[in-house]
Amino acid sequence: MARELILDSFCGGGGASTGIEWALGRSPDIAINHSAEAIAMHALNHPATRHYCEDVWQVDPREATGGRPVGLAWFSPDCTHFSKAKGGKPRSKKIRGLAWVVYRWAKAVRPRVIALENVEEFADWGPLLDDGRPCPVRRGMTFRRWWRQLENLGYTLDARELRACDYGAPTSRKRLFVIARCDGLPIRWPEPTHGLGLAPYRTAGECIDWSLPCPSIFDRRKPLADATLRRIAAGVMRYVVNARQPYLVVSIDHQSSGPGAAVRSADEPLTTVTGKARHALVAPTLVQTGYGERDGQAPRCLDLQKPLGTVVAGGQKHALVAAFLARHFTGVVGRGLEQPCPTITATDHHSLVTATLAQDRREKVSAFLINYYGSGSGKTGSALDRPLPTVVSRDRFGLVTVHGQPHYIADIGLRMLVPRELYRAQGFPEDVQLRGTTRSQVALCGNSVSPPVAAAIVRANFAEAAQEAAAA
Repeated sequence: MARELILDSFCGGGGASTGIEWALGRSPDIAINHSAEAIAMHALNHPATRHYCEDVWQVDPREATGGRPVGLAWFSPDCTHFSKAKGGKPRSKKIRGLAWVVYRWAKAVRPRVIALENVEEFADWGPLLDDGRPCPVRRGMTFRRWWRQLENLGYTLDARELRACDYGAPTSRKRLFVIARCDGLPIRWPEPTHGLGLAPYRTAGECIDWSLPCPSIFDRRKPLADATLRRIAAGVMRYVVNARQPYLVVSIDHQSSGPGAAVRSADEPLTTVTGKARHALVAPTLVQTGYGERDGQAPRCLDLQKPLGTVVAGGQKHALVAAFLARHFTGVVGRGLEQPCPTITATDHHSLVTATLAQDRREKVSAFLINYYGSGSGKTGSALDRPLPTVVSRDRFGLVTVHGQPHYIADIGLRMLVPRELYRAQGFPEDVQLRGTTRSQVALCGNSVSPPVAAAIVRANFAEAAQEAAAA
């Protein structure tokens, strides 16, 4: 009997394919995507797969399979014209109709198991009005018809919303999954492996490369937007100044700001303290960029001790903010921290802000925090070239206590997360090979299926094959 084929349609950079490989011990036999960049990256990581760089409608299912049985067909059609992230912009009927390719494959070659991944709004798929916006009265009508058509072909279907963080990925990404079977076996949903009473959630903080430079926000040629500064200030206040236990990383020779800079976790002993200011405590947080707050909404700052928010294809939306902490009334950053610091877990996002406070910059940082903390007024640090405003309880805004030792914020740095960090957050393995421009790599990551979720779904519905793969 011929081995069943595995298909990954809309394969993108390979998130679902990686999960399938983890579950079954082999990559898909067939992968389809219209993007040359996606196929190039997919081929790097899945060289044994036969790739079709074509429109999905141009690939004939019978010709592609050559008459061999299909055990699994995975589909991840474009979600942008279903997602609420598109706001009130017009939708494309053609792009929303891509999900009908599932029916085409089901009718032509009858895969034993079909899996589809999309945003939760996919269940609201319905006709569009003349202006390209979804008809509120007929919401979900097309989705129900699509569902019935598969049932008419003899498939049993079920759908659930799953979060990637519940299956071991350091991202809170939530997606709708539909599973269809025609082999008479029950549809099985994987049990969560992480969360309350289970393994602890993985965090954004573990995805960060702390050796990457994080330029000061005070030395920028073009000042940051007021909204971004408000988010930075809110994050520093919430997760550094007022936090009981800030997320701490010990940076050695942080002033070099290069890949060679040594970075240690705060649970390791500090290296020898010399007469030079070579040590820094980094207390980071995350802020969201590119997505504005609604009227009256608090600035978007994010907790490093939670999974990363959803990575989107449209560009990087999170920034890492890291505060460099200097000992109070000393000129040596990190002096007196010869004792190991306990580990503090954290989550992160797409750009980094670092904060360090030296004696000559203490007033500036205090003023920056006072201007932005909770005000929402739009005042900026540009006023710092004028007389300093009244500082009330200055230490409350500039002082951080670490194990009883007072530290000031000495500088604040900001950078966007790099693609490698985003792929870690999405749940890809460390050895995944990236290809293309930064923009294309981010897009492929945002469009990808989180591999741990795909693996969990496939293991649950191919239990025997998964067990054989695990034993091999």
